[in-house]
Amino acid sequence: MKPIWIVDDDQSIRFVLERALLREDLPTRSFTNPREVLLALAIATDEDGPQILVSDIRMPGGSGLELLEKVRQKLPGLPVIIMTAFSDLDSAVSAFQGGAFEYPPKPFDIARAVELIRRAVEESQREEVAEERMAAAPEMLGQAPAMQDVFRAIGRLSQSNVTVMITGESGSGKELVARALHKHSLRGGGPFIAINTAAIPKDLLESELFGHERGAFTGAQTMRRGRFEQADGGTLFLDEIGDMPFDLQTRLLRVLSNGSFYRVGGHNAVKTNVRVIAATHQDLEQRVKDGVFREDLFHRLNVIRLRLPALRERREDVFMLTRHFLQQSAQQLGGEPKRISDAALQQLSQFDFPGNVRQLENICHWLTVMSPSQVVERKDLPPEVLAQPLRQADGHNAHPVPGAMPGGDAGTASAMAEQADNAAGAPRAEPSAAAQLWHADPLTRQASTQADGIANASLSGPATAARGSASDWEIGLEAEALTLLASGQPDVWDVLTRKFEARLIHAALGSTRGRRIEAAQKLGIGRNTITRKIQELNLE
Repeated sequence: MKPIWIVDDDQSIRFVLERALLREDLPTRSFTNPREVLLALAIATDEDGPQILVSDIRMPGGSGLELLEKVRQKLPGLPVIIMTAFSDLDSAVSAFQGGAFEYPPKPFDIARAVELIRRAVEESQREEVAEERMAAAPEMLGQAPAMQDVFRAIGRLSQSNVTVMITGESGSGKELVARALHKHSLRGGGPFIAINTAAIPKDLLESELFGHERGAFTGAQTMRRGRFEQADGGTLFLDEIGDMPFDLQTRLLRVLSNGSFYRVGGHNAVKTNVRVIAATHQDLEQRVKDGVFREDLFHRLNVIRLRLPALRERREDVFMLTRHFLQQSAQQLGGEPKRISDAALQQLSQFDFPGNVRQLENICHWLTVMSPSQVVERKDLPPEVLAQPLRQADGHNAHPVPGAMPGGDAGTASAMAEQADNAAGAPRAEPSAAAQLWHADPLTRQASTQADGIANASLSGPATAARGSASDWEIGLEAEALTLLASGQPDVWDVLTRKFEARLIHAALGSTRGRRIEAAQKLGIGRNTITRKIQELNLE
């Protein structure tokens, strides 16, 4: 692993961080000023360059913000942590605008500093893997089986001029598929013309499609070529074909049949060589039954049908798409791409996305502007995403994402617990980690209670109860709950949850001789989670 570079003019700070990171098996390299760092970067190779840069903000011979700017020019993807004892607004804004990973104040808690550095390391490693994936990414992104079927279909249709009908919900990317079909076809060198038949008034749509002659109607000062003429030798994409007015459907059918048409007000037939790709989010078969869509046109268009899956049907693609859109948003706004934490990504991947890929793209634009730091945490997500509860770990509704904890009953429950705990600032009504473990499916609850029963026995009685079976402490817990409920206690949930979490953390710290990071690993939660819980539960 590449080393963590530390730059600080204070020898004691360097010493403390070096020792703490060494205990975590993280190699370090220290510098006293920015000039030394820049000289080292100039001769560093990919193997001995920094994994993370941790810098003070004010040092003799230069500032951490100036160093950040120069490092980002050479290594734009390197996470940089800026530490300062002078936490003012201008410095904080400058640090984040410059692309700082985080901006912790001095003096800092060493355990928190190590957690932050560890998180930056994990993020850096994940970004390296993601960059490799993105480097080979095509113009359309998708690893889900349903999208792979679409890609294979595009490949099979690449040498054909056959008419294609693309179906799928609004925002699912139908035009992208149409462009890919055109690009990889024999007509790829010709024009690609797209028209949304639902967005143009009925009176103008005929002229848009077929053009008009001079004087054909009021305002027609010159002859105008329609979309069919403009697309000659290429592809015409008719989006939302299900909304085309009925009388125009007849003219479209004639063009598809013999390749000729008349401009509005014209008397001479115009020949065109166009491949038509149509798309709709509607059920055309039902519209045919309702008498609003011609059956013969339906069969003419429905030669090959490609169904594009909704985003909720390919949740495994959310990570790749999110990163792509965050990068795209950063380029448009002229800033650094935001990163997204595993907890935020897990919550995002479980959102139903009624607006599909277009909605995810809009969310990424929103996060680029509104997220307060370079790393998007779960609490930073839009309200509509946070309002959707995490699914239970039943093996059917859970959708793992890159970087999340592996599957399996107990493992999935722990991953969900960490996600819930990471939601600092999220609505209080959301269950805590313990609650999510408690209400997971029976297999998860069994795996969890067998592992944690000893630590939680004191919820309902003396420590000797821990030596009983799992059902003993469950019965004791139920008795404690009934007692509190009968007494009129208004916040039974919070009372028992705090006891559950406190005993669990206390037992884990006891087994690791107070080493928080190791205790967090044994519990299957995040390092920042255990530190926050210790503070919330007054376990210091």
